Amino acid sequence: MKVGDKPMSDNGKTTFQFFWKDRSVHPEFRAGVSLHSHTMYSEESLYFVPEYVGNVPIIRHFLDEAVNWPRAFWTPPLTARQAHRLEEKQIQRNFQLPALVSLTDHDNIRAGSMLRLLERFSSAPISTEWTMPVGSTFFHLGVHNLPPADANKIMAELAAFTDSPDAEQLEDKLAMLTSYPDVLLILNHPLWDEKGVGIANHRQVLGELLNRYGLKYIHGLELNGLRAWAENQGVIELSRESGLPLVSGGDRHGREPNAILNLTRGTTLPEFIHEVRYDRMSHVVFMPQYQEALNLRFFQTVLDALREHPEAAVQGRRFWVDRVFYREPGSTTPVSISAKWANGGAPKIFKAITIASRLAQWGAVRFALRRLLEDRASVWKSEFDLPAFRALEMDRRAIV
Repeated sequence: MKVGDKPMSDNGKTTFQFFWKDRSVHPEFRAGVSLHSHTMYSEESLYFVPEYVGNVPIIRHFLDEAVNWPRAFWTPPLTARQAHRLEEKQIQRNFQLPALVSLTDHDNIRAGSMLRLLERFSSAPISTEWTMPVGSTFFHLGVHNLPPADANKIMAELAAFTDSPDAEQLEDKLAMLTSYPDVLLILNHPLWDEKGVGIANHRQVLGELLNRYGLKYIHGLELNGLRAWAENQGVIELSRESGLPLVSGGDRHGREPNAILNLTRGTTLPEFIHEVRYDRMSHVVFMPQYQEALNLRFFQTVLDALREHPEAAVQGRRFWVDRVFYREPGSTTPVSISAKWANGGAPKIFKAITIASRLAQWGAVRFALRRLLEDRASVWKSEFDLPAFRALEMDRRAIV
């Protein structure tokens, strides 16, 4: 089937549900969907660590000694199999429905490709979060359910564009992706100025991108589980302006399962994709963890990155120093911090961070940290008093 054989509906709508208020699951829904989460194959910037642990002096002090931030990156602790199972369990436990899970590491497809080697996950989708440079900024495009036979070739083309962007070729790349009828393209956290070019500049480029390519090549806008409600409210407004449906994206990096999910009338991922891509229908569910203070949730992700994971010993990733890497100037080969310390290095720093991360998991310390960050938590909670939130909360069938 060609794309033109199934036109988009003009009657699409996005509906909302806040699971801490309404735990019912309508019989029309036949599966839960988890989009956009990361595994050990993602290379993640360490920019947020100083920002979110700045109020915890012992960890901040030792990390500043241990890591050269501009050249360093960390990799999430979970394997593809563990990440898939984490998302699957949340859906099965809360909705009592089968789970459709799409793992999207940054600019690579190893998670889905590796899963498909296992019989239990033989139908797992091959997906990625593509870094798409546009003008002075960049966006992250969720590319879900690549055709297995062409996935490596497609990923190589996308990576080449990221490395050497050419504005004249962007439409060709988007057209190539949308030529596959079962591929879903979601603009992830579209309002986040991750590059730091300035909100006004980022939004100007975003507007130009959507005006030129929006309904033609992009199938939805993401409500992101690790972005503030105020920003997601802006994405809701952007959906109204652009005509694109809203879709969930948890953006999970640690052990907290995705905070925003979808429910679908389909039983397979392609059926869900057709529901969004062609019918422009989407039912978004905000899970209870989304209403927790965002800074506390970020801090928990930092702890997940730093703490010991005994089950990962077989992959050589048991300790945080095995999961944090850096590149020497002029080299493309990453080196783990543990290799840097192999000959004596900085055992005191290693031990101090390990002890601090273990203490932070202890109930009394967690309570103290929660109180320490309570002021920001109260600000975050107050965002749910916004009129737009109250309106959506009152009507789970609200049409965007």
